[in-house]
Amino acid sequence: MTELQEEQEFLSAVYARLDTLREEAGRALTLAVRPSGPGHQARVERDVAVAERSAHRAALEAVDAGLCFGRLDLRDGTTHHIGRAGIRADDAERTPLLIDWRAPVARPFYLATGYEPMGLRRRRHLTTRGRTVTALHDEPLDLADPTRTGHEDPGGDAVLLAALGAARTGRMTDIVRTIQAEQDRIIRAPREGVLVVEGGPGTGKTAVALHRAAYLLYAHREQLARRAVLIVGPNPAFLGYIGEVLPSLGETGVLLATPAELFPGVRATGTDTPAAAEVKGRAGMADALARAVQDRQTLPETLPARDFEGEGAVPEPALEIDHGTYGPLWLHREMAYEARDRARATGLPHNLARPHFVFRIVDALTAQLADRLGADPFGGPNLLGPDDIAQLGKEIATSADVHAAIGGLWPELTPERLVADFLAAPERQLPEPEAALIRRTAGPWTPADVPLLDEAAELLGTDDTAERAAAEGRRLRRIAYAQGVLDLSQGSETYEFEGEESEILAAHDIIDAERMAERHEEADHRSAAERAAADRTWAFGHIIVDEAQELSAMAWRLLMRRCPSRSMTLVGDPAQTGDPAGVGSWERILAPYAEGRWRHTRLGVNYRTPAEIMERAAAVRRAADPGFVPPRSVRSTGVEPWTVRAGDGGDLAAAVRAAVARERSGDGRLAVIAPRELHGELSEFAAPLDLTRPVVLIDPRQAKGLEFDSVIVVEPALFAVNDLYVALTRATQRLGLVHREELPAALR
Repeated sequence: MTELQEEQEFLSAVYARLDTLREEAGRALTLAVRPSGPGHQARVERDVAVAERSAHRAALEAVDAGLCFGRLDLRDGTTHHIGRAGIRADDAERTPLLIDWRAPVARPFYLATGYEPMGLRRRRHLTTRGRTVTALHDEPLDLADPTRTGHEDPGGDAVLLAALGAARTGRMTDIVRTIQAEQDRIIRAPREGVLVVEGGPGTGKTAVALHRAAYLLYAHREQLARRAVLIVGPNPAFLGYIGEVLPSLGETGVLLATPAELFPGVRATGTDTPAAAEVKGRAGMADALARAVQDRQTLPETLPARDFEGEGAVPEPALEIDHGTYGPLWLHREMAYEARDRARATGLPHNLARPHFVFRIVDALTAQLADRLGADPFGGPNLLGPDDIAQLGKEIATSADVHAAIGGLWPELTPERLVADFLAAPERQLPEPEAALIRRTAGPWTPADVPLLDEAAELLGTDDTAERAAAEGRRLRRIAYAQGVLDLSQGSETYEFEGEESEILAAHDIIDAERMAERHEEADHRSAAERAAADRTWAFGHIIVDEAQELSAMAWRLLMRRCPSRSMTLVGDPAQTGDPAGVGSWERILAPYAEGRWRHTRLGVNYRTPAEIMERAAAVRRAADPGFVPPRSVRSTGVEPWTVRAGDGGDLAAAVRAAVARERSGDGRLAVIAPRELHGELSEFAAPLDLTRPVVLIDPRQAKGLEFDSVIVVEPALFAVNDLYVALTRATQRLGLVHREELPAALR
């Protein structure tokens, strides 16, 4: 039997076992759907089992393609096959058939070299199509071993280069078969603290981050399954592009979101100008919003001093509050000032401090009314007793007019209302040049508004006293009902042997009313990721941020609240910063939140961009930064970038159309990257952004993190330097330039 046949036989056995596991998972799920018995408890157990077994089955279904991709032959004669998931044989010992790529024993597959073989005699790469082995590539690591298989690939590059040269599909594929040593060290780095992964275009930053997520979920399953992992990407198209990677690695319980999607209940469909987004993203917006909150904590200023029941002028501005037959109440400025000072001194957010303000005002108004009604004309003590004063307090505390007056001084606010009011009149908190940029009285929320809403939510807090009281009331009613059921069961016992101790256990002997009520609570069967998506205050177990250099200071405040443990992985490239609000510098990003708790590493090898294209892109960056050092490309295609000029006043769309026709070939994907202002002129290529389409029209911001077989860059002179650098480095095979304007000097 040949080596290829042996591997095919093994692979068939692995897939047979996988099919068996899927069938077992399907049967278990079918059984779980049926309650094990009557009653609420049985339904709860069913729902939990269904959720767990559905997730298990989904993981088994997702790892089919490329299930087994490697083999390790150790010097001691041991052999391990490496794959996307761990699979055990159906025997008494549960023998491992396939080792999960994340297991420690699999690590030599990625790290071993001839200089440091890590106990290996040979490393084998299996190439498969469907369930068929199509090729073997062996790397001898023990040079003293004379055994040869005829499938030797001494450099170990064939599989990597084949993957790099394969046509793109519009969806990112995993790199689990071709993880390089520098990437593996990042993937398996400790979870604690903030890890910054910097790298130029094509260095695999995003792929490394996704595989790190899969590894952390494997290595810290218990903690991260409860707290969930959040992956933040720059835009929805990017999230769609990477969406299949983690499922292909057997991980489905991860939340993918853009920063604009991290405030539950808000859809940010509006658009800001770059200048407005930059102002909204400044760190100083946190102070501006804090001042806006304080401005809503006002004092009476609406009424002039006036006569108070013939006893002279009211000595300060005051609010007049109608109180029926008792006459008006006067909410004095000094009274409100003292109540506001006491409420602020609690240090609580606005809405949580509000009850303290209300209590002080009600107490002061009660004293005012008691002094009026119970005053002794001869100067003696107040004629009202404690019960009388308490009754007056209840009347004032339940008065709609009193609460309306208090609401005008210290209103209960929502984040949406606070931010909308702030944007309608930002000149109250900001200088006019900045205020003019962000002023808005209507329209949908924008992505730059979301961090402001989150900041507002922190400043306001949520007074859930009524909600908690209602929940406690429901709990007590459930307990009372359960106690009634237990009492009925106790009353139904027979007492034929009165005076003798019964050996029969009754319901109340086994469970008390509180525990019985707990069993009938509605359980939340959503996954941790689903619950996290709906909960603004959720604390994630780990957060991964892609294109991290693009986030504003306010967006970082939002993300840091989501991860108090500061267990984070940030990937990006300051040289590609395109958003005016982007912080750019890692030190500026992290100093306020993780001083001394972050470490930096850099990926220096470009696996995507051929050397011919990277040379042109690097020239653009060097024109702005002479000291710029690009990542080193691992391959050369021999195909130079080409240029077409439409001519002054020429038909740019026709030139682009001809270029697209020239580049269309095979199953690859082509991107036309043009400035946003030219998309109308190129409308024949415009369509709802779907990266699986053969041709897409995008701008550089949308192109962040994406790659295509061919790229046509339109009017390079209209791009900012960093945006042009991004556009030039999206191609894996061919790059073309179409222009009417003069090309930038670096591209001539």
